[in-house]
Amino acid sequence: MTLRYFEDLAVGEVTAVGPVSLTEADIIAFAEQYDPQSFHTDPDAAADGPFSGLVASGWHTCAVTFRPIVDELFSQLAFAGGWGIDELRWRKPVRPGDELRVSVELVAKQPRDEGRGDVDYDVVVRNQREEVVVTYRDHVIVERRVD
Repeated sequence: MTLRYFEDLAVGEVTAVGPVSLTEADIIAFAEQYDPQSFHTDPDAAADGPFSGLVASGWHTCAVTFRPIVDELFSQLAFAGGWGIDELRWRKPVRPGDELRVSVELVAKQPRDEGRGDVDYDVVVRNQREEVVVTYRDHVIVERRVD
């Protein structure tokens, strides 16, 4: 595989990744360890809760949809790490059985130093009904080609 460097990337590129599905067991297991709120851990209590049913933690949604971004996009880059995420929004709840797809659009790039460049991606996660469930801007560092 040939890695893509900072110079190879163009503003406007869109990469589609996924799908990822979440089961009730996945949602509960993650929440019991990392976000133990009843609307994530207890289907009976969640039925009477603010979402009228069990929903995934937003952190869970971000984690499981980040994996295909790494596998299908960042692994093809001369990736040197990330330096932050801005404007993270959980737009709609993710429920058991939802199938999530991710759109990653390169929206800005600028040289950082001689060896690296900053690249900004807008990330949009949609469910099987095409409803937007998560959005954020990811700031990453990509190596520049050394000639």
